[in-house]
Amino acid sequence: MSIVERLAGSPYANPLVRTAGPDASARKTLDLALSLAETMFRYGAGALEVETAIIAVTAAFGLESIEVDITNQSVLLNYSPKDQTPITVMRVVRSWTNNYAGLGLVHQLVTDIIDGGISRAEASNRLNEITHQPKPFPRWAVTVSTGVFAAAIVGFIGGGPLASLVAFLSTVLVNLLQRLLGRWRVPDFFSTAASGFLVTAIAMLFWSFEVPISPGIVVAGGILLLLPTGRLVSAVQDAINGFPVTASGRFLSAFLTFGALVAGIAVALVVGALLGMPRLDVTNVTGSQYPFAVTMLLLVLALGTICVVEQSPVNLVLPTVLTGAAGFLVFQLAETVGVGPRLTPAVAAIFIGMVARMVALRLGAPQLIVAVPAVLFLFPGLSIFRAMYGLSIGTDDVTIGAVGIFNALTVILAIAGGVVLGDNLARPLTRNLSGNDRRNRRR
Repeated sequence: MSIVERLAGSPYANPLVRTAGPDASARKTLDLALSLAETMFRYGAGALEVETAIIAVTAAFGLESIEVDITNQSVLLNYSPKDQTPITVMRVVRSWTNNYAGLGLVHQLVTDIIDGGISRAEASNRLNEITHQPKPFPRWAVTVSTGVFAAAIVGFIGGGPLASLVAFLSTVLVNLLQRLLGRWRVPDFFSTAASGFLVTAIAMLFWSFEVPISPGIVVAGGILLLLPTGRLVSAVQDAINGFPVTASGRFLSAFLTFGALVAGIAVALVVGALLGMPRLDVTNVTGSQYPFAVTMLLLVLALGTICVVEQSPVNLVLPTVLTGAAGFLVFQLAETVGVGPRLTPAVAAIFIGMVARMVALRLGAPQLIVAVPAVLFLFPGLSIFRAMYGLSIGTDDVTIGAVGIFNALTVILAIAGGVVLGDNLARPLTRNLSGNDRRNRRR
């Protein structure tokens, strides 16, 4: 199988190959491809997007006999031209950040490269500008958005105004705490555990003063941004797309994060009990107590603020919100029809995956920039947390917690598979939406 055939169906299909043959300085092309891959990984791209970008760029600059190997945090390229000394280069990605806007700019850069519009030197300069330009939203906006997101989600899942206010306060404090621990180079495991402790401690503190809130809902809303649901979905997508090593690494990282959350919450509960506070019942969560219109408005607010947290491109915030809101309507419709608790999220994810691909490619961005924030409300992070809480804190029947984890992971698999299936179903409808499927394109 020719490696260029891996581009079939991707946004970078049929690159315009240089007719003059391989460049004499192939090493510079390989370095450019590695820098692009590192930037895409750092900004949150999946393994398949990174691989197709590498293949497209190297093919566009005339390099044949390229092999790509991607693991959880490293990219290895091997260039073996006939009757020449092979070249093998590798790059390790050691840091990650939320920057979907930068990922969109890299996507557009790769599209311009395979269109044949820019040289390698121009591409290197543009990539350097992308990596050094500031993010679209300042830090204070991200901090406020995390609090607004938690407040909206608490109302969405059943909390009242006071519960939303407490969730806003605790989530802002958690964001500031994580930023401080990040400057101190504290590992993510302990940072997540400290954040889970702080969310639970604040809920217990307000409950001890007899503030009329549901502490379980406050804790659930406060930890939703801490749950690695997006990482789990990416792991499932990588497994489906044929990257088992990357998927295994992301699964392990996600499960460690769950363990850190449960540890932080358990410590807060034990400390509260030693201080004479009654234990929290974080498993008692009901549906939204607001009318449907208000619930929809809360969802729209949550989707908009998560776009700010993920540093999405400004021109994609409104399309992402509308895509997520439409997916929620599909979710409600499927639930009314009686599709079932496991298939209902999958149906909504398929719809969101299709719409996200069409919207993103029309606006010059990869599908995941729209799809990941838009499927946020489908993530069963609360269910997983409740199940792990039951296993760790001491329910009478551990079977209930084990079954809860299995059901939640089944839903995650359905969501991830639905997003991937929706992306594939929309490919025939998006052939003319991306700039790289033009009539003058050839192998």
